[in-house]
Amino acid sequence: MINKFCTSPLWESSRTLAAVAQGFKPAETVIVNARLINVCTGEILPDTDVAIACGRIALVGDARRCIGENTVVLDAAGQYIAPGFLDGHIHVESSMMSVGEYAKAVIPHGTVGIYMDPHEICNVLGLDGVSCMIEDSKRTPLKAMVTTPSCVPAVPGFEDTGSFIGPEEIAETMKWDSVVGLGELMNFPGVLASDDHTHGEIAETLKADKIITGHYSMPETGPGLNAYIASGVRCCHESTRAQDALAKMRLGMYAMLREGSAWRDLHEVAKSITQHKIDARFGVLISDDTHPHTLLTQGHLDHIVRRAVEEGIDVVTAIQMVTINCAQCFQMDHELGSIAPGKCADIVFIGSLDKLDVTKVLINGAVVAENGAMTADFPSYRYPKWATESMHIKGAITPESFAIHSEGNRVTARVIEVIPARVGSYERHIALKVENGLVGSDVGQDVLKTAVFERHHETGHVGFGFVKGFGIRCGAMASTVAHDAHNLLVIGTNDEDMALAANTLIACGGGMTAVQNGKVLGTVELPIAGLMNDKPVEKMSEIVGALGEAWEKIGCSMVSPFMTMALIPLACLPELRLTDRGLVDCTKFQFAPLFLEEPDEEPGVE
Repeated sequence: MINKFCTSPLWESSRTLAAVAQGFKPAETVIVNARLINVCTGEILPDTDVAIACGRIALVGDARRCIGENTVVLDAAGQYIAPGFLDGHIHVESSMMSVGEYAKAVIPHGTVGIYMDPHEICNVLGLDGVSCMIEDSKRTPLKAMVTTPSCVPAVPGFEDTGSFIGPEEIAETMKWDSVVGLGELMNFPGVLASDDHTHGEIAETLKADKIITGHYSMPETGPGLNAYIASGVRCCHESTRAQDALAKMRLGMYAMLREGSAWRDLHEVAKSITQHKIDARFGVLISDDTHPHTLLTQGHLDHIVRRAVEEGIDVVTAIQMVTINCAQCFQMDHELGSIAPGKCADIVFIGSLDKLDVTKVLINGAVVAENGAMTADFPSYRYPKWATESMHIKGAITPESFAIHSEGNRVTARVIEVIPARVGSYERHIALKVENGLVGSDVGQDVLKTAVFERHHETGHVGFGFVKGFGIRCGAMASTVAHDAHNLLVIGTNDEDMALAANTLIACGGGMTAVQNGKVLGTVELPIAGLMNDKPVEKMSEIVGALGEAWEKIGCSMVSPFMTMALIPLACLPELRLTDRGLVDCTKFQFAPLFLEEPDEEPGVE
C-alpha cells in the first residue's frame, strides 16, 4: 500500500477524480440504484449513484456520465449503502487470533478499518511484537491503524512486564506510517499527578500532531476528568454509567460506548444519548475486546450497531457512530468515514436497516467480501520463533508453589469480587479458616485461591490473593491472557489442580485452560506471545467454545468467564487487583496486605 488509507493518495489522484466526476474520463467502478445513508447530514437519499476511481470516490449523485466501456457497474437494486465501519478501539490480541485471521472474520461484517492498540503483545514482546502485528496487517485489505501502547507497564511499579515503553519509544513510533496516535492512557493517576513519564509520552504524541486515546475509569466527572481532558486526551472507552459518557461528551471528549463479548456496557451508556436531547457527534461505538464465537455468530460492528438500535439509538445515528464520528475523533475524516467525493471508496451494502445485514463490502473501491464471506485472498504471515517462545518462569511449579501461610485459626482476607459482564471489581473482606498454618479456598463462600507468576524474565515473583464470583466448585483455571502484563494467572479450589493448570500452559507456550481432579478438560493454545493463534475464526470459536463447556463443568455459568478472569491483574481498574507483585488497591494506587490486621469473629463478608 502507498499509505495506510488508500491505494492512491489524493495528491496523486486529484486530476483523475476531477475528470471522472465531470464525465471526461470513465470511472473504474460505478454503484447505481442505491439508497445512500448520508452520515454527513444524517439523512437517507434514494436513487443515488457513486463513481469510483483510483480507490477513491469521484462523484455522489447521478453517475451515468461516468460509465465507460470498461466500467464495472454494481447494481445496488435499492439496497442501502453506508461508509465502511470503523472500530475506534480494539485489541486484536483479545480475539485470540492473528491480525490476518481477525481481518477475515470482521471484513464480511462491514468493518473496513480498526484503530488497534496492541498493548497486549507489547507488554510481552515490546515494540518488536507490535512490528510483527503491523507486518501481519499489511497483507490484508483491512485498514489497521495503530495507536502506540502507552502503558507498558499499565501502572509502573505494580507489575512486571516483558517490556518497557517511555517517551523515547513513543517519539520513535510516531514516525511509523501505521501509527496514528497514542494507545489508551490507563495511567490516569500519572496524568493527574503531572508525572514526568506520563506527560512525556503525551508531549511526544502532541508534538507529532497525533491523537491521544484515553482510559478514565473513575466515577468522577469533575476536576479530575477536566484535568485528564485538558492534558490532551481526546477519547475514552471506559464509561460504564450514562452520566460518565454524557459528562465526557459535554466536555468535548469522544465517549466510546463499548459492547464487547464480555464488557456489555451499551445498555447503560446508551442512555447518555437516548435520555438526553444531545447531538451525538461525540459518541462512538466500539468493541474493545471480541472473542471468536461472538465474531462468528453475531458479527462485529454490525452487531454493535444493531445493539445500539435495540437500546433506542436511531439507526442512522448509530451508523454515524461507527463511521464519520470515529474518523473525526482521529482527525481522519478527510480520508475515511463518509461516502463523499475524494474520500476512500470504503463502502458497505446493507439489505435492510432492520436486520442491518451486510451483503457486500468494498475497500478502496474493490469488492473484498460478499454475502458474509471474503472474496479477496491474501497471503498468511508467519510469526518468528522468538514470538512463540514467551514462557520464561523461574523454577518448577508444584502444588507447594500455591501455599499461603498464616497463623491462628482464621484470617480476614481482602478478596476480589468480579462483576459479570463488567470490567470493575469489588473489594470484599471475608473471614477464612487457617488449617495447619495454611489458608486455602473456601468453596462454600465462593472464594478461590489465586496466584500470578511472573513469566517474562524469570524473576520468581509470585502474587497471591483470593477471588469471588466464579462459582467454581472443584477444579482450576489458568491463563496467560492476564491484562496487561500477561503473566501466568491461576485460580482454583485446590493446589494440585492449580499446578496442573499452570504446567499445561507452560508446556504449550501459553493460552487458557480448565482442569478438574487431575484431568485437563479444555485448553486454548495461544503460542503467539501466549496471546494469539493463527487458526481461522471457525476453528478458534470451536476451541474456545470447548473451553467454555469446561468452565461450565467445573461450576461457572458466567458469560465469557475467561475474559472476566483476564482482568484480575489489571491494576488500573477499581477496586482491587492482583499482580505478580501482590494485591493492589486501585482506588488509592498502593499495595495492600492480603489479610486485615483485625480478623472478623466469624467467617463471612464485611
